[in-house]
Amino acid sequence: MSAMRPTVLTVDDEPDVLELIRFHLSHAGCEVLTATSGRSALETIRTHRPDLVLLDLMLPDIDGFGICEILRRQPATATLPIIIVSAWSTTDSRDLGLQLGALDYLTKPFSPKTLVERVQRLLNLRPATREKPPAAAPTPAPAPAPGTVNGQPAPVAKAPPVRN
Repeated sequence: MSAMRPTVLTVDDEPDVLELIRFHLSHAGCEVLTATSGRSALETIRTHRPDLVLLDLMLPDIDGFGICEILRRQPATATLPIIIVSAWSTTDSRDLGLQLGALDYLTKPFSPKTLVERVQRLLNLRPATREKPPAAAPTPAPAPAPGTVNGQPAPVAKAPPVRN
């Protein structure tokens, strides 16, 4: 993630859509990464840790619904903001996308101005929606000294006398 410019990953198999989104988001101050398949999207997310993902539903390998499910099951990406950008305009696809963890759903064709506004809105909410960094692991307690119980000398039991 870039501290200065937010990084947005755009996942779509249509080059014209990728270029349109790249143009408008770059002018809005974002660094834009692209992926043309579900697998390449997952790899890009793993290696670049974008601040937000724009996700098409119709991809050549793993569809956008599957990508949402995968990202939400992994702790490192469970809170990664996702906006679905799809030609599917049915209420069912919208509801399913939101149920699977997308925070917004934009139907193609879309207004570039609306896209930029929605991306900026979610990026502005980022500190509230991002997971806190994991807390440092607690320092393990030192091993007890031999012959002690709770820091006190262990009681010594006398063995019974041995009878022959």
